[in-house]
Amino acid sequence: MKRLQDRVTLVTGSSSGIGAAVAESMAAEGAKVVVNYARSSKGAEAVVEKIKAFGGDAIAVQADVSQEDQVKNMFQKVIDTYGTIDVLVNNAGLQKDANLVDMTLEQWNKVIDVNLTGQFLCAREAAKEFIRRGVTPEKSCAAGVIICMSSVHEVIPWAGHCNYAASKGGVMLFMQSIAQELAAYKIRINSIAPGAIKTPINKEAWETPEAEAELLKLIPYNRVGVPEDIGKAAVWLASDEAEYVHGTTIFVDGGMTLYPGFATGG
Repeated sequence: MKRLQDRVTLVTGSSSGIGAAVAESMAAEGAKVVVNYARSSKGAEAVVEKIKAFGGDAIAVQADVSQEDQVKNMFQKVIDTYGTIDVLVNNAGLQKDANLVDMTLEQWNKVIDVNLTGQFLCAREAAKEFIRRGVTPEKSCAAGVIICMSSVHEVIPWAGHCNYAASKGGVMLFMQSIAQELAAYKIRINSIAPGAIKTPINKEAWETPEAEAELLKLIPYNRVGVPEDIGKAAVWLASDEAEYVHGTTIFVDGGMTLYPGFATGG
């Protein structure tokens, strides 16, 4: 029996990078996966085809998670196709970097709108369906699972990226607050906080040997993560193996949050 057999799973922002790896990992464990994308369908359709190639079940659905009407339409499409939803992975996110004095209001708002408001809108719709349906014992001991994709920057300040760090700090307390609120419904909610992961969003930080060597100074485990590292953690958190894990953040960062500059006494 696969750990996520027949559980309908929506992964936002899953046309590439971490989201794609999470979608593929979930499907490999038997989940029916909805691959969400914001604009171009090309990447999302490629993920769907990859899942179908190994016998999985997946569809691609467009929605900008920062737009309430689009989020509601996306959830309706999920329910129309699969009847319900069992797992939400709130993965969609972006960066628009600038120093504080140069940052525009548009840069600030866009990051907060997608990274934080988008998680609120999707979690709200998922929770409504989880509460309406309740526990389905043949699928899971939980009525539903929400996994919020955070970052090591929910606890590590990041100069030049205050909008991104603020959004992820917000994700931390948003996740904990709704976990407290929804626990009585048997809805499990946790976060994953990736460290440095090789994705298109941070390619400049690892694409050359020199850049990677510099990045590794921040990672005690001495390797840069790959999207599959996050996919494995997401599968476990979504599964009943993690039944008693609730309201916490799992850091998947090779030890980045150990503040490696202090390894030799600071």
